[in-house]
Amino acid sequence: MRATFFAVLALATALLSGCGYNDIQRLDEGVKAGWSEVLNQYQRRADLVPNLVETVKGFAAQEQQVFAQVTEARARVGSIQATPELINDEAAFRRFLEAQASMTSALSRLLAVAENYPQLKSDQNFRDLQAQLEGTENRIAVARNRYIKSVQDYNVLVRQFPVNLTAMMFGYQVKPNFTVENEKAIAAPPKVDFGKQPMPAAAK
Repeated sequence: MRATFFAVLALATALLSGCGYNDIQRLDEGVKAGWSEVLNQYQRRADLVPNLVETVKGFAAQEQQVFAQVTEARARVGSIQATPELINDEAAFRRFLEAQASMTSALSRLLAVAENYPQLKSDQNFRDLQAQLEGTENRIAVARNRYIKSVQDYNVLVRQFPVNLTAMMFGYQVKPNFTVENEKAIAAPPKVDFGKQPMPAAAK
């Protein structure tokens, strides 16, 4: 009886391996890992926002509308439960991307304020936050590109015959990905480089 059980188990394992089940599992885990990194970098950006807003307020307190837009955008991002299941729900995925695009747009408007305040542009704390934001935006771009590639590989696999039959049997479906419109909205990070500040006369 035990020998029969192990024979059936071995046969089932071989069949699952041959029909792409293991490959589905591997690529699905890759997608989850890629998404986790995307979320980490977006959270890093969100964490920078309060200090950035407060620093700008110190030099441009009258820019209340811009501050309100940034605060609202951050709250919208925070209101979305970015669970692992989100990447399997196209509607929820789109809402998440729209919220992040709104955050990018609001940050761009906030940083543009600095153009009108030379003292703000030269403030060391503000420049440090600029550098952190720029680095974070670059990390977001890298993480997003890796995620796009991992989803593409997964989606190609689960559409292929006979793997598509295995995917259907175990409930694995095509995952939503960044569209061209999404990429246009969020691929260009906020402008955070105002150029080098002129050197003080004493330093020349």
